[in-house]
Amino acid sequence: MAARETEIQASICDYLAYKRHFFFRSNNIPVFDKARGAFRALPKHTPRGVADIIVVHIGKPYFLEVKRPGTYQRPEQKEFQKAAEAAGALYAVVRSIDDIQALGL
Repeated sequence: MAARETEIQASICDYLAYKRHFFFRSNNIPVFDKARGAFRALPKHTPRGVADIIVVHIGKPYFLEVKRPGTYQRPEQKEFQKAAEAAGALYAVVRSIDDIQALGL
C-alpha cells in the first residue's frame, strides 16, 4: 500500500527538522464549523493553493507541495506556483525525501 500524503509530509518535515532547516508546515485547510455544518472561510489574504511546506534556505524561499505518486496539483496550486516563481521563490512538487535532497536541502 502506498504511503498517504500526510505520512510523506510528516517524514519530510522530520527530515528538515533533523537537518535544522528553517521551515514550517502550512495548515491551509479551513476548519469545519459543526454548528453551521460547513467549512469556515480561509483568513483574509490567505491564498488558495498555498504550498504544504515553506522553507527558507540560504536566504531563498522554497515552497514545497507534497503529493503522493500518481497525484497532481489542483488548478489553484498551479496558480500559486506561478505567483511564487514570479516573485523569485523556488517551488517544487515533492513526493519523497529523495526529492528534497535533490533540491539541495
